[in-house]
Amino acid sequence: MVYFGSLFVLLLSAFWDTNSFTGEIVHTFTLENFQRIFEQPVFRDVAWRTIQMAVMVTLADIVLAFPIAYYMARIASPRTRNLLVIAVLMPLWANYLVKAYAWRTILSDGGMINWVLEPIGLSFDGYSTVGLWLVFTYLWLPFMILPIYAGLERIPSSLLEASADLGGRSFTTFRKVILPLAFPAVVAGSIFTFSLTLGDYIAPGLITSEQFIGTVIYNIRSQALPTAAAYSFVPIVIVVGYLLVARRLKAFDSL
Repeated sequence: MVYFGSLFVLLLSAFWDTNSFTGEIVHTFTLENFQRIFEQPVFRDVAWRTIQMAVMVTLADIVLAFPIAYYMARIASPRTRNLLVIAVLMPLWANYLVKAYAWRTILSDGGMINWVLEPIGLSFDGYSTVGLWLVFTYLWLPFMILPIYAGLERIPSSLLEASADLGGRSFTTFRKVILPLAFPAVVAGSIFTFSLTLGDYIAPGLITSEQFIGTVIYNIRSQALPTAAAYSFVPIVIVVGYLLVARRLKAFDSL
């Protein structure tokens, strides 16, 4: 109740005004904050940049997570499977800030990536959008692996055996049997990777100077709280729409 009460007050403040002289909040109903967000290109550009980042992180995590989850669910022995599950869960036990600062060190000019690239005459600007993409991909990867692993584990072996008996090759079985049955689990994992990327402000603030929805809200909250509250509607609306689509794709059956 405390969380929903705080969220309600935050969203309610989006309809308040700010005194142009003192900067204090005026409790009068107005839609100017939403008008400002729609009219000023910077807010649209930041929202589009954030959505693109969330999509790229989600796609990267799907590509990385699916083979790992498939090996865990269909190939690995029970002992190896248990060890892999622990290995996937272990990063979740580490503090978020510790992992973010660790990646900041890795991506620095004297970090591990540039240390590896230096002998071949290359360098990598880690404090960039690409660097942030790597950080997000790492941070949210377990949230993609676990739902896909659960979805693949629930696929009956009899279906794969039936496909083989009917002459289906490995790729055909994967494309026509495994992938359709695992697709809701992939969508379920994407809910986490997409929404977590959409609202994060700590990693972007540490890694890059590019602005994202979370960093804009954080930066303007003290000077223009009603505008920041109005802008917070953007990720909420996007996530709600995403959840509605995921529900139609039966993603919640995999959770």
